Amino acid sequence: MNHTTIIAEAGVNHNGRLDLAFRLVDAALAAGADVVKFQTAVPDLVMTDQARKAVYQRRATGASGSQLEMARKLHLPLSSFPALSRYCTEQGIQFMSSPFDHKSIGVLKALELPTVKVPSGEITNRPYLESIGAYKWNIILSTGMANLGEVEAALSVLFACGKKPEQITLLHCTTDYPTDAENVNLLAMQTLADAFGVKVGYSDHTLGIEIPIAAVALGASVLEKHLTLDRKLPGPDHQASLEPCAFQEMVAAIRKVEKALGRGIKAPCVAELRNKIVARKSIHTVKPLRRGHLIKETDLIMKRPGDGISPMSLPDVVGRRTGRALKTDHKIKWVDLK
Repeated sequence: MNHTTIIAEAGVNHNGRLDLAFRLVDAALAAGADVVKFQTAVPDLVMTDQARKAVYQRRATGASGSQLEMARKLHLPLSSFPALSRYCTEQGIQFMSSPFDHKSIGVLKALELPTVKVPSGEITNRPYLESIGAYKWNIILSTGMANLGEVEAALSVLFACGKKPEQITLLHCTTDYPTDAENVNLLAMQTLADAFGVKVGYSDHTLGIEIPIAAVALGASVLEKHLTLDRKLPGPDHQASLEPCAFQEMVAAIRKVEKALGRGIKAPCVAELRNKIVARKSIHTVKPLRRGHLIKETDLIMKRPGDGISPMSLPDVVGRRTGRALKTDHKIKWVDLK
């Protein structure tokens, strides 16, 4: 059966508090996520005080202040991440993070994680990609804001560092919070798969759970969705996140869709075979027929049950003679015919 890796993107929804980060781990696990992902960064290494807030950030946190000031308030010290990773291991959920600077990359390398997530904003950051590509981990590369040429250039850097296609998953993504449905463009997942021959998935920023479910139906091998403890908490990402109950509902729906995808072989399942005789029809007589009667199509009617001669064999029945007298609604068998 298909199994989509579901990432609960905790991001910075801990608001800089380690206790809230631990609670997000618990919520992700209870909701059925495979992975809980955070963001590892030193704000002063990521942005200058000239970096303005994005529109969605101004909407969520107010227009005053710079992006750097906002990031400093949300910052979880790098020293917290070993404990956070350890806690995930103890609880039985995979820890993952997106580093935003070289110092943060070093912290995650020390944790010897199997997989790292490259955020969309770093897809054109060559030194960053070279540092990521030089390490042994698998890479999930988010492609928000990128065109196909930029994705190709980023992959070229990673391949030059020794990465193989099977070590990379591309996530289609629209970097807008929340994303309107008309800007999602889910079919771009298949475009990425066809162009680069790597696994593909989807990082979702829409409201609700319908679009992530659709992404899984279209073949996403990885699905990422923001998780918050409370959408009313202060901070830039809470409003575009799912609360635990909604996240759990999404996971349950995705697992149901995975079952429904099946193997792709068109054949009746066991449950259908029970209904085959009941639902299909057989060739019956529409009136009494004497022995030796030359059968015409007007002598016949197609009725249930379907355990007699199939209507598809009608040309082989018409023109034959009856071997014995037949009553109305008689289900014709080959032995009835000469």
